[in-house]
Amino acid sequence: MKKVHPEFAFQSRELEGQIEGTLGDPPNRKNYDMMVQALVSEYANGDGLDDVNMMAFALVDRIRFTDPKGLIREAIDYEGDDPAKVFAMANCDGADGNDEEGKAMYAAICENHPELARQAIVTAFLYKNQARWEDDDQSLDQLAKDDEGDDELDETAAGDDFTQIFDPEGERE
Repeated sequence: MKKVHPEFAFQSRELEGQIEGTLGDPPNRKNYDMMVQALVSEYANGDGLDDVNMMAFALVDRIRFTDPKGLIREAIDYEGDDPAKVFAMANCDGADGNDEEGKAMYAAICENHPELARQAIVTAFLYKNQARWEDDDQSLDQLAKDDEGDDELDETAAGDDFTQIFDPEGERE
């Protein structure tokens, strides 16, 4: 399993929450499909929000990944250096090659928003392939693991705020 950039991990979790929220409980596939169709149409027309998650949401049901190993490598660096390399690792032409609106959307986002499209493609990949990567453990237990506790105040020492109560004019000796 590969570690991915923390921002990609965050975006993937956000996409999952967005999809679950749109589907609702119980799942309403009709509302979800209408939302996705609206996003696809917007992006295919060259419009749409400049938002990684909205773009990934539009892509997630239509995108096909042709180079999963390459996309995992790209997920290490959030900014990346060559969006065209990522564009070649996926497509939206449908399983039968006849998804014209998907092709138009993919071409439009790659042309109009290359950096954002790169991030959205990798985010959609990570969302759809959660077993291929792992996130850094950001739990409080993990963050405190190597903490030596030297930044804690001595519990018997009085802080400046407390001593100021008894010395209102600041006349310390």
